[in-house]
Amino acid sequence: MKNIRTALIQQSNGADISANIQKLENNIRQAAQQGAQLIVLQELHNSVYFCQTEDTNLFDLAETIPGPSTDRFGALAKALRVVIVTSLFEKRAPGLYHNTAVVFEKDGAMAGQYRKMHIPDDPAYYEKFYFTPGDTGFEPISTSLGKLGVLVCWDQWYPEAARLMALRGADLLIYPTAIGWESTDSDEEKARQKDAWVISQRAHAVANGLPVVSVNRVGHEPDPSGITNGIQFWGNSFVAGPQGEFLEQAGNSDEALLLVDIDLQRSESVRRIWPFLRDRRIDAYDNIVRRYID
Repeated sequence: MKNIRTALIQQSNGADISANIQKLENNIRQAAQQGAQLIVLQELHNSVYFCQTEDTNLFDLAETIPGPSTDRFGALAKALRVVIVTSLFEKRAPGLYHNTAVVFEKDGAMAGQYRKMHIPDDPAYYEKFYFTPGDTGFEPISTSLGKLGVLVCWDQWYPEAARLMALRGADLLIYPTAIGWESTDSDEEKARQKDAWVISQRAHAVANGLPVVSVNRVGHEPDPSGITNGIQFWGNSFVAGPQGEFLEQAGNSDEALLLVDIDLQRSESVRRIWPFLRDRRIDAYDNIVRRYID
């Protein structure tokens, strides 16, 4: 049996970046004290979710990799002897920015990074203005704990992304996330959206026989433009096992530090009774790479 004690930090953020990072550090230290080996943070965890508006001044939030945040979280990973999955606004070059997850090994070194591949452009989620689509591919990041299939937020709706990570040998799928409700939606619509988000990711667990770790932020963040009423991030961070079963789940309104032991050996057992990879008709899937089949 190979268990990984995994921590999920579901946090609300404010305008004070230093305070946000300090709160993260405090939670990371608490998780490590409780035996966490793998600690996963939410999407763009240093700041508020700035993509509610299109503002060129907000590119100043971006950092180089390596840079100040990688130095700080790398040092923290080394000091606590843990693997940390972070989510940063990367400045790659002038005018070229990415939404990038960086994984730190227990010795503080960067084990690898993943640049978000699917970029949304919806009301209050104007990410195409800020982020260039990733070019790192769907490659798991090798760590001392296993191969981490790190994806980011909007990627979680795409079965192709999860499948390609699985085919590359990922031991688990990880989704740092920032998603919530717009206040004018009805309660029924809000429930449908959240349920679809959970169902989609549990389906990736089932279809690939892998655990899924999804970490969302929580709390209300206003729209600086005043056009909308802002976003109420719905939390509900969770871990699902390889049959889609809930191993742990947070609420939708409060900050949370979840700790769960993930048994990686269960994937082998589940894949033996549900051998989906064996039964795939790879000879019949050519059209999957087309935008639409007319």
